[in-house]
Amino acid sequence: MQQRNPMRFTLAAALAALWFGAAFAAPADDLREAQRLYSQGKVQPALEKIDGFLKALPRDPQGRFLKGLLLTEQKRLPEAIQVFTGLTEDFPELPEPYNNLAVLYASQGNYDKAKSALELAIHTHPSYATAHENLGDIYAQLASRAYDRALVLDKNNATAQVKLAMVKDLFSSQKTAGAARPEPVKPRPEPVKIDPPPKPEPAKTVEARPEPKAAPKPAEPRPAPPPVAAPSSDEQAKVTAAIEGWARAWSSKDVKGYLGAYASDFEVPGGEERATWEKQRAERIQKPKSIEVGVKVQSLQVSGSEATATIRQSYKSDTLKNTTIKTLRLVKSGERWLIKQERVGG
Repeated sequence: MQQRNPMRFTLAAALAALWFGAAFAAPADDLREAQRLYSQGKVQPALEKIDGFLKALPRDPQGRFLKGLLLTEQKRLPEAIQVFTGLTEDFPELPEPYNNLAVLYASQGNYDKAKSALELAIHTHPSYATAHENLGDIYAQLASRAYDRALVLDKNNATAQVKLAMVKDLFSSQKTAGAARPEPVKPRPEPVKIDPPPKPEPAKTVEARPEPKAAPKPAEPRPAPPPVAAPSSDEQAKVTAAIEGWARAWSSKDVKGYLGAYASDFEVPGGEERATWEKQRAERIQKPKSIEVGVKVQSLQVSGSEATATIRQSYKSDTLKNTTIKTLRLVKSGERWLIKQERVGG
């Protein structure tokens, strides 16, 4: 097996902002002090401070996340993996712990586990660019391994050699001369000589009467296209009401009402089974003590039995607060508008 250049994966160093109540003011000061020490490179004092903080608030996600970073800095990878794994179990809606787990797995050469963790991060937060970039690096590393294996089985496989060189070049800090083989220069073909055509003999003149030109037929008028009916304000109001009802069911932790807002052919993110997705959504709705979801429709287009809405969604629970722009594609089923596709971003 040939040696590969080390790959650089991006570790998430910050967690999405979470809530601290007034009763946690003193422990929060300890957390801020630990963060300050960490930013100054004082890893061990920061770890001691964060351990004290977690004694008071053992489930706090930000404190646990920072401890995972500090353990990673100290190369205590099994302990760091344990910390980030616990965060994914207790806070499955957060993508950063999945990303950092993937980085740690990759550093151990376990690219299959890293790939699975990154796919979970992207499923949780589809617009998480860091996870997408890291997943691309994982795919490249897996490709490099496969090409290595192909060369072990067939040393004369020129195609695998070229592809392996291309993958390695992606992650080389210094490009070496001649790393990739240039394509051979093809000789230019000689120009083809074409003999000039023979000179035509002079034609004999023949008197001919010009044929009368037929008068052009008048163009038939094209029928005007039928007018396109504009979407009624009544249908737009129904779509808006459906979206607001979906948010109310989510806020009231009404799992049945929430899942009932989705069409039977809803495009489940990541292509997973509908039953698996519904089970995960039910668990995430039931886990927080309270949920408050607000939606504001920013744009709405209705065309027949389909509608597309861009919304600003604000989410707040006892552990998490965020604001997201989403695009919902809805379809009309009987008298109801149901969500067929849901994606983050406009």
